[in-house]
Amino acid sequence: MYELVIFDMAGTTVRDPGNVADSFMHAFRENGIDIPREEVKKVMGFRKKDAIRMLLDKYPLTTQGNTDELIGKIHDVFIHTMISFYENDHELSALPHAEEIFAQLNEQGILVALNTGFTRAIADTILNRLQWNDNRNIDFVIASDEVPQGRPYPFMIQAIMKNLEITDAARIVKIGDTEVDIAEGRNAGCGLVIGVTTGAYTRRQLEQYNPDRIIDSLEELSTLLTVELT
Repeated sequence: MYELVIFDMAGTTVRDPGNVADSFMHAFRENGIDIPREEVKKVMGFRKKDAIRMLLDKYPLTTQGNTDELIGKIHDVFIHTMISFYENDHELSALPHAEEIFAQLNEQGILVALNTGFTRAIADTILNRLQWNDNRNIDFVIASDEVPQGRPYPFMIQAIMKNLEITDAARIVKIGDTEVDIAEGRNAGCGLVIGVTTGAYTRRQLEQYNPDRIIDSLEELSTLLTVELT
């Protein structure tokens, strides 16, 4: 029934105990702006320049001078901080069951792709550390700076479809841990959109955005695969 499963990275397949939000808050503080953690968590999953603009729009009193220039400065600090973190974090790891799910899908003849709100530079750092560049069970990876617009726009999914020669979005499963992952899957017309509680959003928060399924671990995907993917 399905040909392709698209996974988010941080919080979905890659362990994130809060370091992405920490780095985001640090980038704002370096530019003289304090943003509450709860507000940062609301924009997880978006392309980071878009997320920065959203937060600056929400806190207009903090924006002085050229907004685009300020966004660029915050974004540069974020990228540098995240790359440094992922290069040096001894606890960086795949989330439980991620790699076995990739292998299970491969055995069933179903393609696997990763997409992310990070830039390609950050994504490549993660891929190198986890040795996922050499993982034969991952068929394609795309980052938000490689398409015209990031989530919730469907451009990353459409680019994956083009590369992997998938013509019908209804034959795609999209899995992510944020509101914007769910919206991306819906906007692309994916046949099954799954929220996972291992990242930025709780089950109650994900329920507000009506994914087709919510799971608490990628291990639960095995059961769904048996039912949904056959």
